[in-house]
Parts: sequence; structure tokens; C-alpha cells
Amino acid sequence: QLQLVESRGGLVQPGGSLRLSCVASGFTLDYFAIGWFRQAPGKEREGVLCISRTGGKTTYADSVKGRFTISRDNAENAIYLQMNGLKPEDTAVYYCAARYYYCSAYVDEYDYWGQGTQVTVSS
Repeated sequence: QLQLVESRGGLVQPGGSLRLSCVASGFTLDYFAIGWFRQAPGKEREGVLCISRTGGKTTYADSVKGRFTISRDNAENAIYLQMNGLKPEDTAVYYCAARYYYCSAYVDEYDYWGQGTQVTVSS
């Protein structure tokens, strides 16, 4: 069974940091681009960051530039989202998703999705 599993999110104070992981089981991530998306209450799911199969990185959400980074470890079959300087507006359910080779900002173009993990930024 092909699965993506995100690590547990949590409650973080404003200005804090959190690292999310996305681990694949049942398939190798070597040929996939992995995107991180998020969905806040009452809003559409939006692309945050993506890393291609060759390691190229794309930022889709201007609000996270300089604060969030994405990385991959093919040996661990995992993708990581490092979030620094968290703000209350970063509160959302975060999802990782996989599609072959190239990144895309569009939800419909991803083939596999994780179950999502809640990140809440609040004092």
C-alpha cells in the first residue's frame, strides 16, 4: 500500500520552530517531487513549498519565504519541512503530497497525499 505519513504537528508559540517530516511507505520517493500544502479553516488548500526529484526547490507561498525550508533524504525516503519564525497565520493542517518528477502548485496534479497534521501557532 502506497502511503505518505506526516509526523505529528502541535502547538507552537509565535516565533517558535517546528520540523515536520513526511515518510513514504510502499514506494520510493526517488522519482517524485514532494510538495507541502496547508489548509487553514475556511480557506482553500494552498501550496507552500516543493522539492523536485533532483532537489530543486520552489516556494509557492510568499508569506513563508525566509522562514520555511524544505529538504529531502532519499536514503530515509523522507521529506522535511523546517518552519522557523512561526506566526499565528501559519496555523493550518499541513499535508505532504507526491507527484512524478516535477513540482506543481496545483492540488489536483498530485497523486499521493498524507493524512495531514495540525500545526497551531498561538500563545
